[in-house]
Amino acid sequence: MNLRVNEIFYSLQGEGGRTGEPSIFIRLSKCNLACSFCDTEYETGVRMTIEEILEHISQFTCKWIIWTGGEPTLQLTDEVISIFKEKGYKQAIETNGTRRVPNGLDYITCSPKQEFNIVKQLIQEVDELRFPISKGDPLPDISILPKAKRYLLSPIFDDKTIIPENVEYCIDLVMQNPPWALSIQTHKLLGIE
Repeated sequence: MNLRVNEIFYSLQGEGGRTGEPSIFIRLSKCNLACSFCDTEYETGVRMTIEEILEHISQFTCKWIIWTGGEPTLQLTDEVISIFKEKGYKQAIETNGTRRVPNGLDYITCSPKQEFNIVKQLIQEVDELRFPISKGDPLPDISILPKAKRYLLSPIFDDKTIIPENVEYCIDLVMQNPPWALSIQTHKLLGIE
């Protein structure tokens, strides 16, 4: 069993409900969307066996994996999640919500980019919904989205530079629309991966 891996790194979760927690990021290659604001290079990668991935991540003291991409559901299966769970790893996923997520995940972050009404058909409940927002973007309609423990707005940055009008706009939206909360990409502010 192989996965096409773009990169593996150990860092702090930089955004969302688990901000600041140490995590092993496994970025899988390929995506089924082409978002204009995407800040990730996910096209390249190398084939790695599950055993090679396990060996590589064994150097880290952390037992939290974040499967990210690109779009990780293009490669992840129930079997892959089960193997890492058997090895003692907790697993989170960051998905765009266009495909079913594998069973056995411990934390689901969904960041829908299009066709919000279809996301709920594929994923009924998530730990957090996180939306990248620029000034003027409409607030997503919670009623058509999967049930979530956290509803987060994340102001779009210009690479690693804050765009103040996006931040101010998100703050205004959050203040006027509970249960939404603000999620800043702290990893960009801190200069970490």
